Amino acid sequence: MITYPYEAPAILVEQPLGSFYIAKLPARLLLSVGFSEVLTAVSTSDTTRPYHLEGTQREQQQKRLTQIGRYIDRDDSAFPNAIILAANIRPDDGLVEEAPEVEAAMSVLPGATDGEIAAASSLREDRRWTVRDDANGCSWLRIPTAAQLAAVIDGQHRLWGFTYAQVLKRLDMDLSCAIYMDLPRPFQAQLFATINSNQKRVDKSLTYELFGYNIEDEEPEYWAPDKLAVYLTRRLGAEKDSPLEGRISIAPRKDNALINLLSGSDWKVSTAVIVDGILRLITSNPKADANAMLTPVRGPRSVLFREKARRDRSPLRSAFLEKEDAVIYQLVKNFLLACEQVFWRNAKPNSFITKTVGVQALFDILRLLAANAYSTRVISAKAFSDAIAGAGDIDFSEAEFRNASGSGRSLIRRAIEDATGIGRP
Repeated sequence: MITYPYEAPAILVEQPLGSFYIAKLPARLLLSVGFSEVLTAVSTSDTTRPYHLEGTQREQQQKRLTQIGRYIDRDDSAFPNAIILAANIRPDDGLVEEAPEVEAAMSVLPGATDGEIAAASSLREDRRWTVRDDANGCSWLRIPTAAQLAAVIDGQHRLWGFTYAQVLKRLDMDLSCAIYMDLPRPFQAQLFATINSNQKRVDKSLTYELFGYNIEDEEPEYWAPDKLAVYLTRRLGAEKDSPLEGRISIAPRKDNALINLLSGSDWKVSTAVIVDGILRLITSNPKADANAMLTPVRGPRSVLFREKARRDRSPLRSAFLEKEDAVIYQLVKNFLLACEQVFWRNAKPNSFITKTVGVQALFDILRLLAANAYSTRVISAKAFSDAIAGAGDIDFSEAEFRNASGSGRSLIRRAIEDATGIGRP
């Protein structure tokens, strides 16, 4: 049996695409925490077969899984290749799992007191996978619960083959895992397609089915929210007049033990932070939107206008549905330009306003401002600067803000709200 929280040594690997961790995890644990768009392992009370699979199983897949299960039973079975995971991805909506205090703050009404937010937070369980460094400089992966928050990017057949194994002790076999933290779904699809196309031919429709994306270019009107969010994030990281030019990388969202705390002005933020910040402006459930746009056949965003489509109160939802991508981009960029002027330009090297939690908090502020800015069509950088100027004198390097967790994000957001009146009735 697996006891949670579960910890395992981890090695940080940095590559051009992004950073990930190598760790060994038992098959039994991976069957509990892992999922894919096609298959999920479900525990049973059957002592002879503790897991069965739910989801779409073609005959070819089941035959292959059975063969892998027989191979696992052999006394010379071996899987040296890593199973690739994206940790902290929720299977129900495709969003990144947030810390309890962040989810609580986003669920209560604007203007809620600290006590109300704390009360809502106490009802939530912290399920996020994290990595910590010990006193000896060794990294440790921590998995707090058995919640299914690990999207299997590659190695699905190897993993699900364990549900067909007859030798039950094989469930305790260690498997090598490459773990990306908070990797957005479009990048999961890109990674899957790149790995498999470089090693062997894979039917493009398989990539499409597994992730909801094809690997060919398509017209923007067919972009689901997360694909648009990735596109806008890439623009923000590349365009010369963007305050985030050269500051966006694919890396874990959480600052690792305050690494580079004194790194000066060349700070960076992960792709996932920006993608997630934009996503929450245009959708509350990107997976549901993608499913609606792909059922029964691929359709444009206009299919979301259908009467039976779900209600979504995201502040820039209308702009997304009306294909006003240029407006969304300009609104976000102008807000970030305001952040550059008010917060980032003169921030101390150890200020948390340029760390992951600080940028996340600023996007939380944008969620409070975006609906009115869009409806009034007042989206200039100056208008946003005026709105947040009252918080410009806050020193986010002070000890009270030195918390690289979700609570640090909440502290920064509330400090800005208190200083500006944003979000208050």
